Amino acid sequence: MDKFKKTPLNYTLLDLIKYFLKLGATGFGGPVALVSYMHRDLVEDKKWISESDYKEGLALSQLAPGPLAAQLGIYIGYVHYGVLGATVSGLAFILPSFIMVVLLGIAYQTYGGLPWMQAVFYGVSATVIGIIILSSYKLTIKSIGKFEITNIKKNWLLWVFYISSTILTAVTQKEEVLLFVVLGFLYMIVKAPPEWIKRPKTASYLLLGTVSFSAVELGKLGDLAWFFTKAGAFVFGSGLAIVPFLHGGVVHEYGWLTENQFVDAVAVAMITPGPVVITVGFIGYLVAGFTGACVAALATFLPCYLFTVILAPHFKKIAQNKSIKAFVDGITAAVVGALVGAVIVIASRSIVDLSTVLIAIGTILILIYTKKIQEPHIIGIAALLGVLLKLIDV
Repeated sequence: MDKFKKTPLNYTLLDLIKYFLKLGATGFGGPVALVSYMHRDLVEDKKWISESDYKEGLALSQLAPGPLAAQLGIYIGYVHYGVLGATVSGLAFILPSFIMVVLLGIAYQTYGGLPWMQAVFYGVSATVIGIIILSSYKLTIKSIGKFEITNIKKNWLLWVFYISSTILTAVTQKEEVLLFVVLGFLYMIVKAPPEWIKRPKTASYLLLGTVSFSAVELGKLGDLAWFFTKAGAFVFGSGLAIVPFLHGGVVHEYGWLTENQFVDAVAVAMITPGPVVITVGFIGYLVAGFTGACVAALATFLPCYLFTVILAPHFKKIAQNKSIKAFVDGITAAVVGALVGAVIVIASRSIVDLSTVLIAIGTILILIYTKKIQEPHIIGIAALLGVLLKLIDV
């Protein structure tokens, strides 16, 4: 951690906590917007963090699994205040939106059966589908490349992973973490095989340990903890990249939520500030109350916290490892493909008539052509539209 103490400190740990509490309570726009706010505020305006430290933190956040914005916040806390700084920065960033989604969970469980609440989510669900469709398109371009012949030829194996994962998710309606990991290893072996790959016993023991550990029988809270730990440890990409994994688990594998409840959970993540992944708190609350919300949130964010504080001191060496980069590229292609497959599954249940089709298409067009209107504003408009449309039906 000595390398982080080159920049003179012009802020206290309390200043850092206050900043992340504010960002967590007011930062809308998803991971890309949140990391941009951090650069503007902490590098350009306040000059708390150097440009080089910020870039290293952003690179580590993109390389490791877990929510991008939360990881960067944890890293920034680590830069000058070590593990303590990483811990309080992460908690301050997540806490405001966690409180919001728990309160929304309480309201949802209390009033979810009322016609006005159903009308609100009728419009909101269609809008969420539009947002996810556009986000999955952007993720595809960012992670694999543009839909051009030259790029497809260059990255053909990544496109195979992407398309295969899309089809498999759409057909089976579930996602397998083990498949993502296998595809990541396969791409690593093809593009940049590491030295230890020549030791099959090590790899076999690792796989055997993973399979046997996943077979342990747990209670409901234990299932929640294990499922969301996997979500935080194996999902790469933006906050929405976690959607297909959550969908397969909470709807199909465990049956904790219905399809409509899951789409509503994604909607809750869209209308609250802070990291999109905080929807896990809402899901956890619906499954097992406040304790479930705490378990789900802690289990999801703990892996990215550990990845950050463990890897931060050694990141320069890790970032130059071609094998690790290849593994991340392979697993990301599969995860983004699963996101597209999940969109197909969810859309087939949320886009139920002409009105929802038009709301979804309208959402996409607004996001493409109007930069001033953000996702929370669109969702608010969609909620009003849902109520109006239901009133007209009545």
